[in-house]
Amino acid sequence: MAIKIENIFDKTVWEKFAAACANRTFLQSWAWGEFQKTIGNKIWRLGVFNENKLCGLALVTKIVAKRGTFLLIQHGPCLLETRQEIFAILLNQLKKIGEEEKASFIRINPLWERSRENINFLKNFGFREAPMHANAYESTWKLNITAPEEELLMKMRKTTRYLIRQALKNNDITIEKSDQLSDLEAYQKLSQTVAKKQSFTPFSREYIKNEFKIFTAANQALCFSGKYKGELVAAALVIFWSGTAYYHQAASGFKHAKLSIPYLIAWEAIKEAKKRGSTSYDFWGYVNPQTDSRHPWAGPTLFKMGFGGQAFEYIKTQDLPLTKKYWLNYIIEKARKIKRGY
Repeated sequence: MAIKIENIFDKTVWEKFAAACANRTFLQSWAWGEFQKTIGNKIWRLGVFNENKLCGLALVTKIVAKRGTFLLIQHGPCLLETRQEIFAILLNQLKKIGEEEKASFIRINPLWERSRENINFLKNFGFREAPMHANAYESTWKLNITAPEEELLMKMRKTTRYLIRQALKNNDITIEKSDQLSDLEAYQKLSQTVAKKQSFTPFSREYIKNEFKIFTAANQALCFSGKYKGELVAAALVIFWSGTAYYHQAASGFKHAKLSIPYLIAWEAIKEAKKRGSTSYDFWGYVNPQTDSRHPWAGPTLFKMGFGGQAFEYIKTQDLPLTKKYWLNYIIEKARKIKRGY
């Protein structure tokens, strides 16, 4: 078996293979790599070839933080088969890059089933569960949207369906969709206000702006704005990639909360996804609201579950220490997790 790792420079080759992966998100898309470059991160687009046939890929990002430098693969690697010899050769290449870039560890969160077999597979290569997740979900809530609109409505929770229909009857409520940066700025202001009131740190304005610019340039993103009498009440950034729509970022103000505008935004986004030929709607992140009721995602998860669908749980984020400096990062992140209480 001749297995080799090569950089991929052809967007078409990359996107075609990524689309063939059963479990995938836009965090392994070509556009996400371009976005990473706009915020100053170094990337590698690695292809795994077996007998000259592409059988895997990994978008690798170098993250330079105060707590240390590391290599990050979000929702990857994407492998058609997770055989020991294939993964070992990919890992050797990652270790080589890590040594050249003075990284203290490698962090991955592949979209592999959360099973003992997969956990042991990575454990045998020296991986351990990370103290924090990799800025991407480890479980999510997905909805198959191939059914007609009326059928999708009927499969929703009764309350969700009622709130959508009530919002549709209110002539003072409008939902606008846009790929313009001016509309994104209004979303940014709302998001910052909500973050301040709820005491959490949102992504920076520059981060969201660059992400939006990259994906709208490829016709893969829209900003959905929910307004009441012309005033912005709620908004969401939705990314459309490879047959799936992703409810990636959202913000909802406290004023006019009883109007349930976020429900109508999600419904309009689902309808837009269907128009674009998407077959799945990924609500981007899930926790079990019964077992993790204190988690900040518990409330939003109940909102998402109302639309119907099912949970998908993947292996938790994994770290491979490369140097002793990793343990400083581990202690810092562990302390942050304890402080947050989840």
